[in-house]
Amino acid sequence: MQGTSADLKVLHSYLADFAQFGRPSVVQETKGVPTYVNEFWTAKQRQANSLHEIAYRACFKPQLPRFFIGLLTQPCDVVYDPFMGRGTTPIEAALMGRVPFGCDVNPLSDILTRPRLNPPPLSAVADRLRELDLSHCSHYPQELEVFYHPETLTEICALREYLLQRERAGDMDDVDRWIRMVAVNRLTGHSKGFFSVYTLPPNQAVSIESQRKINQRLGQTPLRRDVKTIILRKSRSLLRDCDSLARARLASVASRALLLTRQAHHTPEVPDASVHLVVTSPPFLDVVDYAQDNWLRCWFCGIDPHAVPITIAHGVEEWREAMRNVFCELTRVLVPGGWVAFEVGEVRGGKVRLEEVVIQAVQGLPLMPHAIVINDQHFTKTAHIWGVSNRVKGTNTNRIVLMQKC
Repeated sequence: MQGTSADLKVLHSYLADFAQFGRPSVVQETKGVPTYVNEFWTAKQRQANSLHEIAYRACFKPQLPRFFIGLLTQPCDVVYDPFMGRGTTPIEAALMGRVPFGCDVNPLSDILTRPRLNPPPLSAVADRLRELDLSHCSHYPQELEVFYHPETLTEICALREYLLQRERAGDMDDVDRWIRMVAVNRLTGHSKGFFSVYTLPPNQAVSIESQRKINQRLGQTPLRRDVKTIILRKSRSLLRDCDSLARARLASVASRALLLTRQAHHTPEVPDASVHLVVTSPPFLDVVDYAQDNWLRCWFCGIDPHAVPITIAHGVEEWREAMRNVFCELTRVLVPGGWVAFEVGEVRGGKVRLEEVVIQAVQGLPLMPHAIVINDQHFTKTAHIWGVSNRVKGTNTNRIVLMQKC
């Protein structure tokens, strides 16, 4: 969709008249920008492709990028997420036949995303696991026994050493990357599908001392988990929707994919005027501590989490300035008429409206805010785990500022 007045009229009419899930849009205004409130994509998680089922803190659902990719791009267009997290936007873009670009300062993002753009056959994963000897390791961190049965911890350490050795030697292939991605995703959780004893939801890891307290409070001891069995089971689940059509679409764009590990405001590898749509969700002020949440994943992958320069803005002005630097870079990489769907959610109980801050941040830049899209729906299971009720506390809505390069 280009930037003519006729095209913009069609866009506004589409958002205003949207009633796919049984209710009309509520039309409001925010700082002079038309604002549309509705359920624009479903709360039903199972409608997404199974390849997305990788847990990561503060990630949005695949239905969000799908909505804007379908609305604003054509097949083979480039879709970019400069804060890609677990890779939701690049994976969904590729599944829709768009060329995926992604960037994140956290190297875990590449580890979680790249293997799903080139998923190996399940048989290849099974064969590789069968070849591995995980019965012994050279380094055994006993302090991690608060999470794992000793035999399970031995297998985790042996797998870690195998993967790090393969990476250092330059021998890591698509199957190794897939196994690493799945293992990272199974390190901690709250069911027998994870390597660990019961702990917090699988998108973060508590400290050793906190886990010790959890074990004492629940009277639990880590049970024996078979690492290979869990990896193969999760692989089967992730690949269940990866049929011939999905694989063909991924293969058609994977060779043109670009995934970067760097800060979003400086991405020289992304060519000028190459991106048709940006769909992203940036760090929200100081509400999430990515380094603390990911310390165990970083250990497994040989990453120093304190060396990763994660953006954690502690105030609105600091956040606005950081985002303005990103918007400057996005204006460089966007094609003329290209779009940005910038999701800011709700922070601090809804007292801070970051969509208003975004409008301020782009003033004077060739980015025109055309609409604010507010997707209003019920919480999913992760919020209920934390005891959060819908419309009471936490993130109740997706709030997206829709902007176009002038």
